[in-house]
Amino acid sequence: MKKSLLIAGTDTNVGKTVLTSALISYWQTYYLSKSLGVLKPIQTGKGDRELYHEYFPLNQSLEEINPLQFEAPLAPPVAAELEGKIVDLKLVWSQFCQLQKNRDFVLVEGLGGLGSPVTDELTVADLARDWHLPTILVVPVRLGAIAQAVANVALARQKGVSLQGLVLNCVQPCSPQDIEQLTPIHLIESLTQIPILGILPYLEVPTDREKLSEIASNLNLEIIFS
Repeated sequence: MKKSLLIAGTDTNVGKTVLTSALISYWQTYYLSKSLGVLKPIQTGKGDRELYHEYFPLNQSLEEINPLQFEAPLAPPVAAELEGKIVDLKLVWSQFCQLQKNRDFVLVEGLGGLGSPVTDELTVADLARDWHLPTILVVPVRLGAIAQAVANVALARQKGVSLQGLVLNCVQPCSPQDIEQLTPIHLIESLTQIPILGILPYLEVPTDREKLSEIASNLNLEIIFS
């Protein structure tokens, strides 16, 4: 089994948090004898770390879930500069190593897309490569998603990211016809040569752990967790 996994996206607001929450719920339902750690390396604004801390029994403080947080919901280097701070990746790396040491598995949720800046020099893709993180890419079911998927996969290859697969996410209610027309699986797999591991339906309540575990069970978890 992998020791860690990065949940990345083609862009912001594409469903990384939904997929991460679904995998947490599934793990805590079926891997009761094994411990899970969750890491949001950098957060700008509020949201993810508070959600994970409130809704999931992780036995982690807010700082252990998210060691680096900035108030403005902007790219980390921009948000840090507004506060007169720097993006201290040593702090983040230290927390990641601590979780890897103490937990059987670590889920890492990225920010933005693979090309999103982490510092003035590094992107999320650089972090995935440097930290040797197997990566799942979330692709939203919406117009333009095919091009975003192709571009992000190309960047992953260029940077040397170990991309395991893609997961489609319905960011709004969508029918099978919507999925076929906006994100046709055969076309995306043909263009990227990366397997699609499943589809996340739209969730009105993205904190229902039973439902989250159920939708995770419909993904190709053998690739995700193997």
